[in-house]
Amino acid sequence: MEPTGKKVLKSAEVLEKPSRRRYTREYKERMISEADRCTSPGELGGLVRREGLYTGAIARWRKELQESTLSSSKKPQRKETPSQEIARLKRQNARLEEKLRQAELIIDVQKKVSEMIQTRSPEKDD
Repeated sequence: MEPTGKKVLKSAEVLEKPSRRRYTREYKERMISEADRCTSPGELGGLVRREGLYTGAIARWRKELQESTLSSSKKPQRKETPSQEIARLKRQNARLEEKLRQAELIIDVQKKVSEMIQTRSPEKDD
């Protein structure tokens, strides 16, 4: 006899761990466009129930899609360590200083050419 009020395991069956659902980009884009077309009350709820989704998933997909279209499809960049950032900024500073030096040289040459043109007296025909 089974004791009352207690569950008895009838089999030593191990349940498989459910795998996380993964959706393709095309499916996500289709669900976002369908959700955008929902205008009357209850339509969005019916869509998510029919597809077995949550409205939060659609909102997250919409945000991911906007971020991926705004930025290129590159791998996410790693955050720089402070020493890496300092090294990068020093290289950038050196490049900018060189550009400034070149620009100042060009300006000096332009000033000298302008002075030469102005000091040259126009030749007069006698």
